[in-house]
Amino acid sequence: MSDIVGKKSGLVWATHLSVLALVIIWLIPTVGLFVSSFRDRDQISETGWWRSFLPVEQGLRGRASVDDVIVQGDTFVLTGSLFDDEEVLASVGEERPPITAFGNAGRNPGQFVAGEVADLGDGESLLVNPDGTYEYRLAEDPGNRGPRIYFFASTPPVFSFANYRTVLTADNMDRAFINTLTVTIPTTIIPILMAAFAAYALAWMDFRGRGFMIACIVGLLVVPLQLALVPALQMHNAVGIGQSFLGIWLAHTAFGLPLAVYLLRNYMIGLPRDIIESAKVDGATDFEVFLKIVLPLSFPALASFAIFQFLWTWNDLLVAKVFLPSAEEAKVMTVKIADDLLGSRGGDWGILATAAFVSIGVPLLVFFSLQRYLVRGLLAGSVK
Repeated sequence: MSDIVGKKSGLVWATHLSVLALVIIWLIPTVGLFVSSFRDRDQISETGWWRSFLPVEQGLRGRASVDDVIVQGDTFVLTGSLFDDEEVLASVGEERPPITAFGNAGRNPGQFVAGEVADLGDGESLLVNPDGTYEYRLAEDPGNRGPRIYFFASTPPVFSFANYRTVLTADNMDRAFINTLTVTIPTTIIPILMAAFAAYALAWMDFRGRGFMIACIVGLLVVPLQLALVPALQMHNAVGIGQSFLGIWLAHTAFGLPLAVYLLRNYMIGLPRDIIESAKVDGATDFEVFLKIVLPLSFPALASFAIFQFLWTWNDLLVAKVFLPSAEEAKVMTVKIADDLLGSRGGDWGILATAAFVSIGVPLLVFFSLQRYLVRGLLAGSVK
């Protein structure tokens, strides 16, 4: 009965559910990155994005004040509020989150429950209340610096545009955006133009060594990019274009050509032979056939490669670090974010997530503009 005309197979629902599951799996990291872009570094380090809407128990530390020391016999009593400490204020600002636990050692910062007197031994005790007030009893004079107090505070979830302001208002970020376009647009157009001519020749022109050239192009697809970085830079330095925009244009063109030629050749060879042969019978040259027939019909493949090449060059960091000068006026967005905003460790995940969404805007625009051609171009040559 499943073969009756007009009746959908049960596999259709299985296919739809599988696609939906794959879409959700792919969206989860994106959603997490988007949520993290509005959180600060401290809250990101404490909880995952899926708990971002819940209070965060954040570990903090302060120092007991020695401004008003009360001497009671052989005991020195320090009192005050942890939220008056400059180090604590730098972390929580004007907020006064309730304290849940405290301790006097960094190895066990939540050893005692807030509101209970902790016996520290040797006649010393510590009391930290949920509102941040404390009473520290010492057996010895604390001198000019009070002892450390570690505690956990239940801070409410905080979402703000501070990370976006940091990224968008960074010095020379506008210049980095222009530099990224300066690198990306030529390195997308040049390989397409060169690969289109080569693909037509390999698909429709008969000459000696054509099969060997196709095999070489396929072999170049598996060569790691990193193997060619140093030799290519040395060659660029030898001819006088090392670490320049011209140098990175040629580098990206060379790295992208094998895929471009392979993709376009597979598409062009699948075009109807009758159209091309009829044009040649009518007296059209190879250049006229390529320009007026093959090139317009190959637009889906051209758009597919344009998407891949644009995304790759826009998000590239390694090639930009190698083939562009380290001067401020030559930095692209990826280098600017990595060097100036994240620093050497790259531990500020809030800035990293925000920078990812700021830099993803233009590639998304390109992708959604050309995505209808993507599948057609990728499937080129797969069936006859």
